[in-house]
Amino acid sequence: MNVIIANKYKEMLMSLDIEVIKSIEGVFDADQIVNDFSNFYFDRMIIDITSIRDYQNSDNLQKLSINFDSNRIILVLDEETSNANYISKLISIGLYNFTRNSEGVRYLLEHPNSYRDVAHMHNVQAENNNHIVNANDNNANNIYESQKIIGIKALTSDAGATTLTYMMKKQLSNSYNVCALEVDKNDFIYFDDKDMVKVESDALPKELMKRKECDCILIDLNNYEEAEICTDVIYLVEPSTLKLNKLLMSNRKVFETHQNDKIVLNKSNVKTSEINDFEYETKSKVFYNLPSLDERKHYNKEINGLLMKLGFSKIKPDEENDGKGKILGMFKF
Repeated sequence: MNVIIANKYKEMLMSLDIEVIKSIEGVFDADQIVNDFSNFYFDRMIIDITSIRDYQNSDNLQKLSINFDSNRIILVLDEETSNANYISKLISIGLYNFTRNSEGVRYLLEHPNSYRDVAHMHNVQAENNNHIVNANDNNANNIYESQKIIGIKALTSDAGATTLTYMMKKQLSNSYNVCALEVDKNDFIYFDDKDMVKVESDALPKELMKRKECDCILIDLNNYEEAEICTDVIYLVEPSTLKLNKLLMSNRKVFETHQNDKIVLNKSNVKTSEINDFEYETKSKVFYNLPSLDERKHYNKEINGLLMKLGFSKIKPDEENDGKGKILGMFKF
């Protein structure tokens, strides 16, 4: 059974010929809708966007996406909200089902969108640029810096993406407000860090929107393919003979595909003097070369160099804390 909240498009919605358990008409605060329906079971909630007070402000729509299952909400947009910027904001808060007509509503009732279906309409970079700190802010270091969303993705199997994400996050935390997300896996649990959490792939855009206050979000992408959701992505390659040959046997054109991307050699025994040979043989460009590192250290100068190259100019060397942490530091005795 479905709920209809209508205003300007009441006539269209009432002609849908679908089962309706409840319908209301008028203009309502988003908080009122949440209060009235938070304990009300429904299959789909079809909302005429003009029935939400101040719907031009996407923060009001975010209240709905946080309090309801976003897959159950279908928005009927008007002329004012049927533009690329507004639609991108809807996608960022996890609302993927929107249309302008009754045919679209009928389709979405049977075939709700996932992020993959609307990813081509999502402009993360433009939205991040809208979060620039006010130039009158007294903290001059923050002026004109926008949020960075850094994806970490392994090209060779077991290339160390999860551990590298942890080390980057730990080192960035000294100078930035940073968190880390892991898509569709739960390996972060072993690092015992409340700012490193698992997310489901369909919920990733919504989780990013919840973390606007972060200067940086690191994402262990795993098998997540929509890299456009990040402002930058590094692709990890463990340059051992075994791992490279396995990669090339599975995809001969992998380095050609990523020739314009940031390739990071991780757990690497390749010497600096050998990088040119590696680039020549793979026809790729190496962004950074990381040796095997001890993740228990509070500070790794190699991680510092990678972060600086990614544009994190505020990080500072911390040689005094270059010691190891506890081997079993996550356990509380």
